[in-house]
Amino acid sequence: MLVAGLLLLLGIVSNKFTARAGLPALLVFLGIGMLAGAEGPGGIVFDSFPLAHGIGTFALVIILFDGGMRTSLSGVRKVWKPSLLMATFGVVVTAGITGAVAAHALDLSMLQGMLIGAIVGSTDAGAVFSIMRASNLSLDPRLMSTLKIESGSNDPMAIFLTVGLIEVLLGNVEMGPQLLGLFVLQMGVGAAAGLASGWIGLRLANRVNLPAIGLYPVFIAAWAMSTYGATVALGGSGYLAVYIVGITLGNADMVFKRGTLLFHDGVTWMGEITMFVVLGMLCTPSDLPGVAPSAFLIALTLIFVARPAAVFTLLWPFGFSFRELLFIGWVGLKGSVPIILATYPLLLGLVQSSLVFHVVFFVVVISALVQGWSLSAVATWLGLQTEEPPEPPISLEITSLRHVDADIVRYDIDRYTRAVDKSLSELAFPAEAVVAMVTRGTNLIPARGDTRLQAGDHVFVVLRENLRDTIDEFFARDIDTVE
Repeated sequence: MLVAGLLLLLGIVSNKFTARAGLPALLVFLGIGMLAGAEGPGGIVFDSFPLAHGIGTFALVIILFDGGMRTSLSGVRKVWKPSLLMATFGVVVTAGITGAVAAHALDLSMLQGMLIGAIVGSTDAGAVFSIMRASNLSLDPRLMSTLKIESGSNDPMAIFLTVGLIEVLLGNVEMGPQLLGLFVLQMGVGAAAGLASGWIGLRLANRVNLPAIGLYPVFIAAWAMSTYGATVALGGSGYLAVYIVGITLGNADMVFKRGTLLFHDGVTWMGEITMFVVLGMLCTPSDLPGVAPSAFLIALTLIFVARPAAVFTLLWPFGFSFRELLFIGWVGLKGSVPIILATYPLLLGLVQSSLVFHVVFFVVVISALVQGWSLSAVATWLGLQTEEPPEPPISLEITSLRHVDADIVRYDIDRYTRAVDKSLSELAFPAEAVVAMVTRGTNLIPARGDTRLQAGDHVFVVLRENLRDTIDEFFARDIDTVE
């Protein structure tokens, strides 16, 4: 217990420094695990593939659920076509090109090579956006939404391809109609179960009337895990179901929603740290030099050929600029999902499973180093950085065990906002909307009628839900004045 606590604390503290350096935290967590492992100073012998798989599955369920809760439906509606293409066919194209090179480089069968391609085919949303936040990287909303939706929703496809190819290699499923049938079953049942579970879970959460408010986030977490288990038992994709449940709950009015998001943020971090440390301990560092040349070639193919080929082929018709396509092609950062999926062959005793694990491990590290460290620099070089209003030093939240027909909405004022340089009395809000607070830097500005709004202010408005669109108009940006 002492060792586990110390490793977890070390991972948490180290994350502060990796964020400042623009380095994906997963590299540090993996490094801590390798140092603690059998070949490191820690000398801990860990070779339990079932336990590592169980920890990885739990972490992946929480990661996907949390990602779903933070996915805005309004953003999905704007970019669902390009995002859906990249989350499905984009993964297939990336996996196909990478897999062909892997088969040749490692002298494997084409199916084994495709398995490696499928495992590393998805983009890690957590790694991408943690680096963007740490680097204060702000992009055009359409570009940002596309990256977010695609990276948050492409995991189920990569998971299906991995599981499907393993089933083919084990002789349980044949290529062709049987594999297609497995896809339809997994995605169909997963989507249906996710929609049904999200609908039921939302109503239960709002009506269950628990005795303590702290139990609501725990209830939601338990509901997500139960959804995964039930969907898998029905033959569907539990990961897809959990992601859809997250989207459903995250875009609905739910009891203690803000607290639930904060709770899951912490649980997600704990799951990721534990998972990467364990996977680092599972790795045998002495095996990495032997696969390094081939794995390096696979990583370069993935970064510079496979991902850009998928992006330019699928997204060119949607009006993205050449610079935007280059950046989307570069944002193919690998993270938790590939390494978790790399434990599947180990768990099932597949031929060359140890080779697959260490190649994937190496590819993820190279991706994190090359793409992770350069993400902000590439965006700046391509001229894609945009101005982003600073985060307010104060925030407000309505906390209630019952649904309240009111929201607290934060509006950021810049020089293009219609409300800039106007007093609150000039805005003439409806009677059922009131400015609760104005912050300017670290100062609290009294919300009086003669209070004049300045660029850089943050305005917190309490309003009824049916007035949201009306109040949004007061704080909209005047497109005629935008340079």
